[in-house]
Amino acid sequence: MSQDTEVDMKEVELNEMEPEKQPMNAASGAAMAVVVASGAEKNGLVKIKVADDEAEAAAAAKFTGLSKEELLKVAGSPGWVRTRWALLVLFWLGWLGMLAGAVVIIVRAPRCRELPAQSWWHKGALYRIGDLLAFQGHEEGDLAGLKRHLDYLSTLKVKGFVLGPIHKNQKDDLAGTNLEQINPVLGSKEDFDNLLQSAKKKSIRVILDLTPNYEGQNSWFLPTQIDTVAAKMKDALSFWLQAGVDGFQVRDVENLTDASLLLAEWQNITKSFSEDRLLIAGTESSDLQQILSLLGSTKDLLLTSSYLSDSISTGKHIEFLVTQYLNATDSRWCSWSLSQAGLLTSFVPAHLLRLYHLLLFTLPGTPVFSYGDEIGLEAAALPGQPVKAPIMPWDESSFPNTSEPGSNNMTVKGQNEDPGSLLSLFRRLSDQRGKERSLLHGDFHVLSSGPDLFAYVRQWDQNERFLVVLNFGGVGQPARLPATASLPTKVNLLLSTHLGREEGASLELGHLNVEPHEGLLLRFPYVA
Repeated sequence: MSQDTEVDMKEVELNEMEPEKQPMNAASGAAMAVVVASGAEKNGLVKIKVADDEAEAAAAAKFTGLSKEELLKVAGSPGWVRTRWALLVLFWLGWLGMLAGAVVIIVRAPRCRELPAQSWWHKGALYRIGDLLAFQGHEEGDLAGLKRHLDYLSTLKVKGFVLGPIHKNQKDDLAGTNLEQINPVLGSKEDFDNLLQSAKKKSIRVILDLTPNYEGQNSWFLPTQIDTVAAKMKDALSFWLQAGVDGFQVRDVENLTDASLLLAEWQNITKSFSEDRLLIAGTESSDLQQILSLLGSTKDLLLTSSYLSDSISTGKHIEFLVTQYLNATDSRWCSWSLSQAGLLTSFVPAHLLRLYHLLLFTLPGTPVFSYGDEIGLEAAALPGQPVKAPIMPWDESSFPNTSEPGSNNMTVKGQNEDPGSLLSLFRRLSDQRGKERSLLHGDFHVLSSGPDLFAYVRQWDQNERFLVVLNFGGVGQPARLPATASLPTKVNLLLSTHLGREEGASLELGHLNVEPHEGLLLRFPYVA
């Protein structure tokens, strides 16, 4: 063998290799040549020639897998059939188990209560603007000027405002009274239409006061004229409903002959146009039986009265009045105010104003306020003269003859800039009242408490609960609330009518102290 032919040869010491690793015993299919060196055989030395094309050898040894026929044959074997059936059964058992678990969770989970049907007047406060000129705070005021104050009403989060009366009324003259014509001093029908459209864009409803003889001695003229008045009222209701108003108010209904029948008739006219229209009746009466007789069986009629204007302002007495009214009216939706038209300051001392705001906003029903209540406006009366509607103090210019430093705190502008003002409290309560289900339509539960306190819980289904504690007394005292399963050991402070409390703080109910004339709005979560 020549030198050139030995280039691809490898020498292997046979005696140093295990027998099973020797080339002669290899099982590869590659061509090999075993050549014993010519001439003198070296001691066990052989040369092995490896195939030149290694890629070709690797391709020959590559696994090509099973053919389709072979796969079908294997898949059809008894072992694989049993395996497949076992996996299928396990899959469906697991799926059915998860379905059964989901059903158990749904069945055992607490069911949500069905939400009550609510109209717009159920969802927030109403705001009365009885005297258009006084509200605007100028010597001249009209419907066009009122439109510029709609942004302010939006900040109060009220759902609607009661306007007027603004119709043409000659004092004690039925023939000269036109319920379908606006007093020209206040504007035109076009001005009123523009006001309606602007209020609608801001989601504020407009309720029109149609008390006929508002300039005269008797709001309903003479008793002998009631048939003519009733006919005028029916025509006016239809006219203004077509114009786009959202409701009506009539006052002094205790002076009406057959008041409950007339109110029911006017309510039917209002509701036949749309269920989304409201009728409010007002009375100066504080007698519960007379109030109930005025309400009659009329559906969705709101009645404002002087029921809560009792001069006895103690916690237990207010608790008695509220619970008595709610029990007497049963499931009827209530409204809360201290009069049919007057200011809060006419009935509530200054040190209890903030307390009454908290009370009215957290009772079950619609709170109704007069303009100026949100800043503690007072009505000034001259000796021997009837009380006039006070001017709304928008800024310092409302007090041209006053240089007292505290006058700014009595204006809308001054209180708007003060986070601790009555106006700021009004806005917070109005906002909270409108967005919490427990305050919107939640159940009402009175709690036994310490002397001169009025405490109650508002709760709805699985929503956050609210605890209200009001101290009408002039002495600080512990709340002494009952230890019941419905009350937790700790609550969070949402707000206090007094400054200085840390809002959001966690308070222990067992050691809850209430300052003189302080009201607390506390909250705690629902626990299943």
